Amino acid sequence: MATLTIRLPDDTHERLKSLAESRNISLNKLFEEFSTVALTEFDAHSRFMARAARGNPEKALQLLNQLENQ
Repeated sequence: MATLTIRLPDDTHERLKSLAESRNISLNKLFEEFSTVALTEFDAHSRFMARAARGNPEKALQLLNQLENQ
């Protein structure tokens, strides 16, 4: 497991500690959760962009028109 050192303003650090305490988790666990959310969003965006690159814009517009007319 890697160790990461980050620099935060004191007030941000205190607010994050309070957030972690309110969730009954450690500050370390809070950052793990933040990291998981960020990576999940990045992966979803990457998959979407890869699929969009293979897509057919004309066909997509036709499908949208069909939905609007239903």
